[in-house]
Amino acid sequence: MGVAIMGGVCLQALCPFIGSWGAATIALATLARMRPPRVSLRGLAAMAAVSPVYAIRGTWVDVVVAMCAAGLAWSWGEVGRRRHARREAEKRQAVVEERARIARELHDVVAHTVSMMVVQATAAEDGFDARPGDAREALRTIAASGRAALSELRLLLHLVRPDPETDHRGPQPGLGQLEDLASSMRAIGLAVSVHGEGVPVSLPVGMDMSAYRIVQEALTNTLRHAGASHADVLVRYTPEAVEIEIEDDGAGGAGASASTEGRGIIGMRERTSLLGGVLETGAGPDGGYRVRVRLPLAVAS
Repeated sequence: MGVAIMGGVCLQALCPFIGSWGAATIALATLARMRPPRVSLRGLAAMAAVSPVYAIRGTWVDVVVAMCAAGLAWSWGEVGRRRHARREAEKRQAVVEERARIARELHDVVAHTVSMMVVQATAAEDGFDARPGDAREALRTIAASGRAALSELRLLLHLVRPDPETDHRGPQPGLGQLEDLASSMRAIGLAVSVHGEGVPVSLPVGMDMSAYRIVQEALTNTLRHAGASHADVLVRYTPEAVEIEIEDDGAGGAGASASTEGRGIIGMRERTSLLGGVLETGAGPDGGYRVRVRLPLAVAS
């Protein structure tokens, strides 16, 4: 757009009687920026068809300049459109990959829960006559596990899984493993402090795992991009929500904006949205970069 404006100014200076052509090139650049070539090329063709009229009051040089200005304006707008489309495609791909990762994790959680339900049901059946009290306790545990599994399945149904053959076994981490995460970060050069406020509550496995992954991704971004030496992680439990803040002392806050979100932030935003929460990112009050997450407990219940 800037090149188109400058082209119009130059046309006005070189050929005053065709200065209005500069305004037309701005409109063409905007059209090319907002619409695909099958639409914008019609505008370019129309301007190319009209440009020979300048030979009436000028020379063939004026015609060439007018056509070049139109071509330059269209090209600039098309470049901008392609850049924007590429950025949007990268964001969509990051969301798809993050959803696939979440789906794999939730699949493992649900599979483990259902497997435990089967074991408990078998034990209850075997001991119902001899130990009815134990059998009733097992049935209550099965009911609670079933409700938890349904909650996880509701999350799973919102996702797609493009790679069903990939299987990731093993226990999934949660907020209880943040100290281990901090230790691993310290070992590779980032001093991490973990603090807690409020009374910790038992979270659904999916929420606990996603909260851990958000902290993990935030610290990974700090390590890779912020040039920080220290990061603070605060986990606050309230009756309504779990709130998490990750703040570092690096330079990541300078010039940060939503339009330049990397894959890490896109992944954190996807997890937060899935849990009905709110994610805020940006410069901290004392410099550095801060990530704030609020995950409502009402959605988890």
